[in-house]
Amino acid sequence: MLSLDNDLWAELSGPYGSAINVPGLLQQLEQAFSQEVFDTLFQEYLFHQNSIYTAAYAVMPFLAKLAGETSDAAVRKELFIHCGIIEASRNEEHQVPYPPSWIELAEAVGSTLCTQMYGDYVNAINLFRSLTEEVLHDAAESSTDDTEKRYILIADAALRESYIVANMLMTFTEGDEYVAVCPACENEVYIWPDEDHTVPLRAYEDDPVFHTDQEAVVIQPASSLADEAAQALAERAGRIGEQKLTAHLPYLAGKTVCPACRENLSVWPALLGTFTI
Repeated sequence: MLSLDNDLWAELSGPYGSAINVPGLLQQLEQAFSQEVFDTLFQEYLFHQNSIYTAAYAVMPFLAKLAGETSDAAVRKELFIHCGIIEASRNEEHQVPYPPSWIELAEAVGSTLCTQMYGDYVNAINLFRSLTEEVLHDAAESSTDDTEKRYILIADAALRESYIVANMLMTFTEGDEYVAVCPACENEVYIWPDEDHTVPLRAYEDDPVFHTDQEAVVIQPASSLADEAAQALAERAGRIGEQKLTAHLPYLAGKTVCPACRENLSVWPALLGTFTI
């Protein structure tokens, strides 16, 4: 773990510039967790518009240590969710000794420090992964709302390296609507709740918000989930009581026809096909 007085902090960056102020924020969190301080750290130095920065890699071991040591379930959940979002937003595959995008940083501070920092990040991800069962248990036992539960599922998917699922959930965080792409005609397919709520989801050719008079296409829900990623997601959603996603998953894994070209369409691969890491 990078020492808080290491000169490297001045070379690291967040969305708005240097991470030189990050050690001070980490010191405050180590003394006592503050939501305000954590929000400042996350929003100003670690994450912005689904992108993460070199500062996030260096900070992750500190946050993992806090999560592992705290007896406060709410703090552990907060750290688990946000660090899972960081891992979901990492746009490079894990590569040793450090990400290829760090070439300029390595030239400035040396490859040894970069190798150490990246190794510490990977170890922190492993520590967060080890906390998953505890976080899921707390979410199942507490009054956590569906939105928070969805973010827990995002973090869990990312920490299990199910990055495409994590990014899909993070794109459609409200869980009320989804957009797939038909592989046959490459048109978008809008997966939306039925207006009279007789079924959870139907397919539409155009955005139902702006085209209210179009005909909906029926989705035949899957009787069982064949895809391993969908199975894992369903198991965890059911375990923590995320009811909306649990109801939607058979339809997201179901079959329909493309409203534009009328070719047969498997919803799940069409939904996930636009997400990569």
